Amino acid sequence: MTPSARVSAAIEVFAEIDARRRPAADVLKDWGLAHRFAGSSDRAAIAGLVYDALRRKASSAWLMGEASPRAAVIGMLHRERSLDVAAIEALCGGERYSPAPLTEAEKAALGRDLPGSAPAPIQGEYPDWLDPHLARVFGHERGAEGAALATRAALDMRVNTLVAEREELMPKLAHLGVAPTRWSPNGLRIRLAADAKSPAIHAEPAFRKGAIEVQDEGSQLAALLAGAKPGQQVIDLAAGAGGKTLALAAAMENRGQIYATDIDKRQLVPIHERITRSGARNIQVRTPRGELDAVVDLAGRADLVVIDAPCTGTGTWRRNPDAKWRIRPGALNERLKQQAAMLDRAARLVKPGGRIAYITCSVLAEENGDQVRGFLERNQNFTVEKPAEVAKTLGERAYLFSRAVLMSDEGLLMTPRRTDTDGFFVSLLRRAS
Repeated sequence: MTPSARVSAAIEVFAEIDARRRPAADVLKDWGLAHRFAGSSDRAAIAGLVYDALRRKASSAWLMGEASPRAAVIGMLHRERSLDVAAIEALCGGERYSPAPLTEAEKAALGRDLPGSAPAPIQGEYPDWLDPHLARVFGHERGAEGAALATRAALDMRVNTLVAEREELMPKLAHLGVAPTRWSPNGLRIRLAADAKSPAIHAEPAFRKGAIEVQDEGSQLAALLAGAKPGQQVIDLAAGAGGKTLALAAAMENRGQIYATDIDKRQLVPIHERITRSGARNIQVRTPRGELDAVVDLAGRADLVVIDAPCTGTGTWRRNPDAKWRIRPGALNERLKQQAAMLDRAARLVKPGGRIAYITCSVLAEENGDQVRGFLERNQNFTVEKPAEVAKTLGERAYLFSRAVLMSDEGLLMTPRRTDTDGFFVSLLRRAS
């Protein structure tokens, strides 16, 4: 496909996403099945254009003066890809499979840049209704924080220390362009170009042998900050596919016991194969059966209960830019109910002196600090561990990490702008002895 044809395809895909509010990945997959002439490089390039257009949706509409799919993609070429009017005009020739020629109004719009006086939701590329929520957390910096959440994320991997060490693996993965992550002692990072295909990590010998897992550095850090120790009894209440479960097993050096469960048993399907590949021997998967609590027999026995809480996912917008445009206030309210219920469930499971690690991939105060305060009001035998003390788990990295994150009385918040990770909130709650 020509570059112009790829732009036309991106506009077509964007229109389907916008009109039907479908996940971008699903629409892109359907488009690929319906256009089998498009090679893998074409599909990767089109996906890159679509995701970048979703990242720049608000500012492109503001710049172009309309919110059409064409305006989103063409505006993005200027805003994200830094193409000038002549370069964009060359892509829009109007011939077969090419977008229609630029209008004079479009040329004028593409000759401008976004002014610093643009509203925060435009600068930060997020829906207007979220502005007061983000203002609570970031104040006048919310536009800059939102803009960082609109950037393209790197591909991060966690080295499984049950199998290998980071320094040992780096030469073996040099062909992927890996570099050590800044904060996680077990992380590796690959920077990808906008049109690049994601490397076939699953085909790497290191992956097949269980030495690496794909996991954002922020998620790795959240698991480390939970502070699981060898020999402990740990419950992972929202284990899902097992990313943090496996990280906990490595931190525990295969000693002690992890009970992994999830309210949605379908989410647990991938965990079994991942456990086998990882070499973890201290994980017991508890699949829920109907209304029966899969870990009710563990009440009062856990040293640590980890809650990777269901949330709005606002911290993952770099990887899921379409999600920000599909989220609605009702979804936030539903998540708040689920989070409160999980915290109260965890309180029954943790033993005296034990801890709850409450984790979200959200940057919203309602899902983070507000939830912790509400829990403490309902459970007065719990206290919050000071976030600065929690950060000491990272050893020599703790001081600079503490200066980078956003600290509050209730926990610590990582963001792309502050830590170059996905957005993650971590709070540790200790039950009185």
